Amino acid sequence: MKKLVEFIKKIQSDDRFGAFDEAAIKQGIVLKVLSLLDWDPFDVDEVQPEYELQGNRVDFCLKQQKANKVFILVRKNDKDFTKHQDKVLSFCVQGKVPIGILTNGLTWWFFLALVQGSAEEKKFLTIEMGNQKAEEASETFENFLTKENVVSGEAEKAAEDIYTARQRDFFIKETLPKAWAQIMSDPKKWLADILGSVTEELCGYHPDREAIEKFISSKFKEKVDLESLVQPKTAAQPQPAKAAVRADDYTGKNILSFTLKGMRYEVKSWKAMFLKFCEVVLPKHKDDLEVLFTLSKPGREYFSKNPYQLLTCEKIAGTGMYVDVNLTAREVAELSQKMLHLLGYEDNALSFEVK
Repeated sequence: MKKLVEFIKKIQSDDRFGAFDEAAIKQGIVLKVLSLLDWDPFDVDEVQPEYELQGNRVDFCLKQQKANKVFILVRKNDKDFTKHQDKVLSFCVQGKVPIGILTNGLTWWFFLALVQGSAEEKKFLTIEMGNQKAEEASETFENFLTKENVVSGEAEKAAEDIYTARQRDFFIKETLPKAWAQIMSDPKKWLADILGSVTEELCGYHPDREAIEKFISSKFKEKVDLESLVQPKTAAQPQPAKAAVRADDYTGKNILSFTLKGMRYEVKSWKAMFLKFCEVVLPKHKDDLEVLFTLSKPGREYFSKNPYQLLTCEKIAGTGMYVDVNLTAREVAELSQKMLHLLGYEDNALSFEVK
């Protein structure tokens, strides 16, 4: 897809593309992208323009013989681009087309149109040709819009995987507080189930309910901390003496550079700093990268091997990992220090130059 990368870079360097009207967007950008993704824009059995649908017209319909695979709706950019997403979804539902795309030429929104949920839930992918790295935008186009992947169904399957993963994360996040509330409403009952199972696992015998409840009641009478019963603290493991991980709050400050183990790196933003930091550090620890997943918080992932699990991410060169770059200055500083701590660096290995 070298030619597609070159075309995206051309768009990024030429302001005229952002001033195109809808006709120019269709001819100068959309059809060009489709041709670079192996679609034949001159074959109406592959790319049918002005596709008629119950009195309406879809700008482009990508087809496999007589089967409609993708609807593309082109709209000139305005202040409320979102108002057009219901239109493309409506077209897809009427035509029973699984994937819908809304684009102004530079921004491409991909929707899995036939699943349940709101428009935002159905939107599984965004490509920003104007400010995304050309290589990454090209790779994403290749995964979801090449003729081969669309016709084979691989694009739809990958979209469904993203949708399913997001739905799973959403429901887990929504349900965990309810589950916790249910446990807390009758902690003795839930503790009895857990305690019986663990006792059997340890000694091979399952205690009867009366014995379990009697034991738990005795613990409550001793005013044992409920948190220690639900989530006992693990025994402390011997660790080398080390200061607690901390980072100053750099909110409102601009970063000029960072220094890692005596090596200074100039950067223009906190986002650029964090990405450069990851690219410097992580390739040296390829066998230890799984430890980064422990930095996640409920409902918030910072690292992933699947870029589509992170809404705003960049690929870390030399690792096969992706990192969330939608972070505040404070988050960048804290995460950087925690990463170094996990990977065994000294606490004073990293410093920042700010103004």
